[in-house]
Amino acid sequence: MKIFTCSACKHVAFFENSQCIRCGHTLAYLPDRSVLSAMERDENPPGDSERLVFVALDSAAHGERYRLCGNYTSHAVCNWAIPERDANTFCPSCQLNAIIPELSDEAAVSSWRRLEIAKRRLVYTLLQLGLPLESKVARPDTGLAFAFKHDGVDGERVLTGHCQGLVTINVEEADATAREHTRESLGERYRTLLGHFRHESGHYYWDRLILPTPLLAEFRDLFSSEELDYAEAVKRHYSLPRLDWADDFVSPYATMHPWEDWAETWAHYLHMVDTLETARSYGLVIKPRAIGGATSESVAAQRLHFDDFDDLIAAWVPLTVALNSLNRSMGLPDMYPFVLGERVKEKLRFVHHVVEKSTTGIDPTLEVPKQLAHETPGLELAPAPP
Repeated sequence: MKIFTCSACKHVAFFENSQCIRCGHTLAYLPDRSVLSAMERDENPPGDSERLVFVALDSAAHGERYRLCGNYTSHAVCNWAIPERDANTFCPSCQLNAIIPELSDEAAVSSWRRLEIAKRRLVYTLLQLGLPLESKVARPDTGLAFAFKHDGVDGERVLTGHCQGLVTINVEEADATAREHTRESLGERYRTLLGHFRHESGHYYWDRLILPTPLLAEFRDLFSSEELDYAEAVKRHYSLPRLDWADDFVSPYATMHPWEDWAETWAHYLHMVDTLETARSYGLVIKPRAIGGATSESVAAQRLHFDDFDDLIAAWVPLTVALNSLNRSMGLPDMYPFVLGERVKEKLRFVHHVVEKSTTGIDPTLEVPKQLAHETPGLELAPAPP
């Protein structure tokens, strides 16, 4: 993730900010320009439009006019903007919503806000990587949609998972206390909202980028056949989990089924590229000192080449060691509690290959439903990943 600055006063700003803390300007992310810009209201918008129109002050926007996303102005759960000429009410990220929490419940809206923050970070990375991204409204057969749902009042459990382009997230996952309780009860090393989004997007892109392509054969060579019975794999995983997973899998959950192995590896690849982009944005340089005769190469993040997997993995390993050490110095758990074996690195290389091989462009004219649906109980999808 890049570091941004307020276009009005040049104070540092972050991806999630909606207002500059120094000068008070409204801030909005412009996905068509990949910038977070200060915005000034246009008091005399062209035509007879009654909608609020803003002028983007960032130089990359060249004075273009924008409207704030409908979920920015109505519910303060978004901070993206849309070109004034765009007929859509919602930004490209919010256009992917199929089901949102009940708006009369303030706690649910607060949870929805946290879910949207994680989803926008996912969408940012997908756009930066140039991956195909269309809504299910625009592409019913191949598009992507998100459903944010509560457990049913009758005790029916909503499972986080993916099914034919629809990613369902249990709203309870937005509660840090509940999520940590689940993580501990399942013995997981890592469980975050962003991790859920990245993992489930892996299932979606498996359907789009691997299943209908010659890459399926390469996938089976590396991950094994996806034709393995999924229900039986789930039962086996939870009744007799593998203990010898570390050399060949990125996490214990990845051992369950080739689909989960792929989704976990995909999620970790997205972890890598986003964290390394952040390191490069800060100009981070790691120069570990040799201790006890050990040697380690320096890493200058600003010289990373993101199209070179060897460059990525060479920077990733020492960066995570440094970040874990910093966390331990603060008495916190490791930021990245994983060790990447050689076979895991080959799987990550395959993900990199799939991303690079994807040549489908992004549809800039995502359509949006006229009215967002609200939560309804009843979806039963795959168990939540770690």
